[in-house]
Amino acid sequence: MIALIAGTGALPAALVTELQVQGETPLICIFGDFEPDVSTDLPRLRFRLETLGSFISELQRRGVTEVCLAGAVRRPDVDPSLIDAETAPLVPRLMAALGQGDDGALRVILSIFEEAGIAIRAAHEIAPTLLPPSGVLTVVRPSDQNSTDAAVGQAFVADMGRRDSGQACVVRAGEVISEEGPDGTDAMIGRLCLPIENTDPMDLGIGFIDVAVRAFRGVQRLLTDDVPTPLLGESAILFKAPKPNQDRRADLPVIGPKTALGVAEAGMDGIVIEAGGVMVMDLPQVIATLDAHGMFLWVRVRG
Repeated sequence: MIALIAGTGALPAALVTELQVQGETPLICIFGDFEPDVSTDLPRLRFRLETLGSFISELQRRGVTEVCLAGAVRRPDVDPSLIDAETAPLVPRLMAALGQGDDGALRVILSIFEEAGIAIRAAHEIAPTLLPPSGVLTVVRPSDQNSTDAAVGQAFVADMGRRDSGQACVVRAGEVISEEGPDGTDAMIGRLCLPIENTDPMDLGIGFIDVAVRAFRGVQRLLTDDVPTPLLGESAILFKAPKPNQDRRADLPVIGPKTALGVAEAGMDGIVIEAGGVMVMDLPQVIATLDAHGMFLWVRVRG
């Protein structure tokens, strides 16, 4: 039996669907207050970090042999008064892990499951199609400047990983102009988009032009080799990749249709993700969205 430790986002529901196709009914394990968007008809078990020991014992009692971690969660506040007897022996390891950053904490927690005889199953092992093939998957291809910016993004995200601070950045003309924070990639992109609501009436004309130019930009790029001048200056790309030496069985980066729409709204040229290191939710929809806006998706082999 497999248990799915499900956070927020679209990934848990996609994995539930895939597991059910494979004839498996996962046990949905809910960490703290992070309610996953999955069917309430599935068996559920809620736990906290303070009760990790008894949670693992309950998994063993239910016959769980595999666990998959999927979806976004935030690091919780630990309440010492809630630590139970089965978790108390783990506290020194857990406290040391929390001091090692998110990646270090994840490695320790995974090892605790394995020591209990519960194997870790990666999301992309359950649903291999979540990892897209390498290459440019859209009609539009990246420019030479985009390729240069991808190399800059790769180096910067690798440094972010060593600092345990994120897995994505936005690069424009060889310069990183934004980096992912604790609120994630889509929030970072959202901060680069021009707001339409609450706009000063005198600026409504600029807002309309902004929308109109972006709508025609994709058509122009498909019909001509000339690349139009981006609205906000030089072209930009979103670059996303896993952390260096990351345990890829958990917390692999994800993009999806919302990411593609955000990149379009921000007026970027496209998205570059590391081949074999970033999962894509609803790949056909992502490609369709980017094609419609004259943007690219480049699944780039790490250079």
